[in-house]
Amino acid sequence: MRLLRCGRCTGAQQLFWLMRGVQGRTVASGARMFGLAALIGLFSGLLMVSPLAWGEGKDFEDEMVAGFGAPPVSARPWVYWFFMDGNLSRDGITADLEAMNRAGIGGCIIMEVDVGVPRGPVRFASDEWRELFRHAVREAERLGIQLTLNAGPGWTGSGGPWVKPEQSMQHLVASETNVVGPAVIDLVLPRPMPRPPFFGEGGLPSELEKARKEFYLDVAVLAFPTPKGRERISDIDEKALYIRAPYSSQPGVRPYFLSLAEYPAVSSDECVDRRRIIDLTSRLSSDGRLNWSVPEGHWTILRFGRTSTGQNTRPAPQPGLGLESDKFDMAALDAHFDAFVGRLLETVGTPNRQGAGWTMLHIDSWEMGAQNWTARFREEFQRRRGYDPLPYLPVMTGRVVDGIEVSERFLWDLRQTAQELVIENHARHLRDLAHKHGMGLSIEPYDMNPCADLSLGGEADVPMCEFWARGYGFKTEFSVFEATSIAHTQGKPVVAAESFTSDDRERWLLYPGAMKAQADWALCAGVNRIVVHRYQHQPWPDRWPGMTMGPYGAHWERTQTWWEMVPAFHSYLARCQYLLQKGKSVADICYLAPEGAPHVFRPPRSALSGDLPYRRGYNFDGCAPELLIERMTVNEGRLELPGGASYRLLVLPDCDTMTPRLLKKVRDLVEAGAMVLGRPPEKSPSLTDYPRCDVEVKRLADELWGSDTAPSELVGRRFGKGRVYWGGPVGKRIDPANLALPP
Repeated sequence: MRLLRCGRCTGAQQLFWLMRGVQGRTVASGARMFGLAALIGLFSGLLMVSPLAWGEGKDFEDEMVAGFGAPPVSARPWVYWFFMDGNLSRDGITADLEAMNRAGIGGCIIMEVDVGVPRGPVRFASDEWRELFRHAVREAERLGIQLTLNAGPGWTGSGGPWVKPEQSMQHLVASETNVVGPAVIDLVLPRPMPRPPFFGEGGLPSELEKARKEFYLDVAVLAFPTPKGRERISDIDEKALYIRAPYSSQPGVRPYFLSLAEYPAVSSDECVDRRRIIDLTSRLSSDGRLNWSVPEGHWTILRFGRTSTGQNTRPAPQPGLGLESDKFDMAALDAHFDAFVGRLLETVGTPNRQGAGWTMLHIDSWEMGAQNWTARFREEFQRRRGYDPLPYLPVMTGRVVDGIEVSERFLWDLRQTAQELVIENHARHLRDLAHKHGMGLSIEPYDMNPCADLSLGGEADVPMCEFWARGYGFKTEFSVFEATSIAHTQGKPVVAAESFTSDDRERWLLYPGAMKAQADWALCAGVNRIVVHRYQHQPWPDRWPGMTMGPYGAHWERTQTWWEMVPAFHSYLARCQYLLQKGKSVADICYLAPEGAPHVFRPPRSALSGDLPYRRGYNFDGCAPELLIERMTVNEGRLELPGGASYRLLVLPDCDTMTPRLLKKVRDLVEAGAMVLGRPPEKSPSLTDYPRCDVEVKRLADELWGSDTAPSELVGRRFGKGRVYWGGPVGKRIDPANLALPP
């Protein structure tokens, strides 16, 4: 097996490169996955051999030997540390952290939740609660443990009772009025009603629920001749981001909305004619009254407004229940940050971190649904996409404007704008706020995320994933391949995983011996920081098994009968994680993710054989389109990223569309010497610069591929210093070693 890009590789280097590349990157027939125990044994034997010439020198060898023998705190496993709705005590906090320290735990992610356990005496976010949090920080500093705080109460996102309806996540809603002209009308248009929250009503205090339902602001009033037909976009709720269901737990949720080169043709009688849409917004009075001289014919009037999505901070403790803050609006995040994190910063005072104490903020798996509007959405859309969305707003009701293709392109632009606003005004801004206060940010960028997962996760200092204990919950292994791809392509040294999450079937059945094989799998898949879900805060010194997290496990806390014996397992994990964190990913293939949002990265059929958790084949990463555009270069035929990742082959997404900007970058990479596999795109997915954008895509594709007729077998074409391959059956296993141009 070839383990490194260079030939000088011995001792511990071989071990950690093996561990990072253990998925089988170099054997065309598919490599076997080594057990971590065997690798640790290999390294132990190597330590007894006379040192050889290390690629990084003797100092590096000494560092590796010392680190393996006594892994630093940074290599230790972490835990989720849950506070249960006010069930807290000062002595319990100290006892928990001291037990973590004895057991070899390096850090924890703090969340306070309410999942069915009777409420305790300490009111969330009260002066007493903040003092207890300060105590936890000081004790963590004393013990050398890192603390990460979730960005808000509950595990959903960033919100609370301090978030006003106008600062919350918002939807564009509409009411419909039909009139016949010629006539002069003077009537009050129905006020559009808010949509029910995805997880249902009743999750908010009555006063806040009343304020949410009353919040409404007009956006536009449009009138157009009523189409004779009833053509509708059937899945508009998903495509317009009214709904984004949980991908990990609800069957049938699409990982991606495919943009097509050809859409079904519909009669003009079925469509709204954009040229005949009349903007009546200025004629609407503050009480919703419209006075208008209706032209001849049947007309439809749509009154558009914005309302709160109603998404709340589930499952927050009762005093922390509130609306989720607007993910499109930087000012809304600032207000939330000041009300929650800012007050805690004031309480904690000057940190004494030195690698311990309160060091990070956290965004957990996205479980607050989607939004599609904010106060300045129209202006932001126009600035980013280059055209006014106003005449296309009827598409958001499911109507077809100027044909299905035009409507789908507008929806693609809508989702792309939403993604950019979430990333820039929420995730990136929260990271910047964390950095301002000397902290980092971890993100689990998946589930109900309205963005592309690889793009959202790229904003994290520590990208995260999750896997549930085998047999006790959901299948979320896809997120492991996402997080490792994010870390490798972004040059992030730590890949953390929420690990061994379990439902009520677990019932104290898990223990280190039952978990080691799955831990080995995660480490082989690229995870290098296990974060066990969960360590439940125990407010009492003398109760066993003590406080639980309702139905959720694993039960990984000081009240376990075997707790004082668990350091050996944690030490094993720390040794593995130390080596993995020291290594660099070695991969042959880079899979370019398709443009568009939302998107869940799943390894394509050509990437693997076997089920996802146990896949064999060449090692690979997924790459976000904007990362490829902005940072990827070519050096001596290899595709390189600034963080150190490099690849032999770039595989394009198997789809019909690509924006001119991305396609131009692909062409430039091939011209500079890259090897690329994939078929030529036919059109742009966007309405920006339409139809000239399609002409440019066709020109670039013809230049690079030379033809738009797919070959029956795989063929290669030289372009500049590089090569492009396409043709043959889709889904065939890719072997970069066998890609060569015919003589």
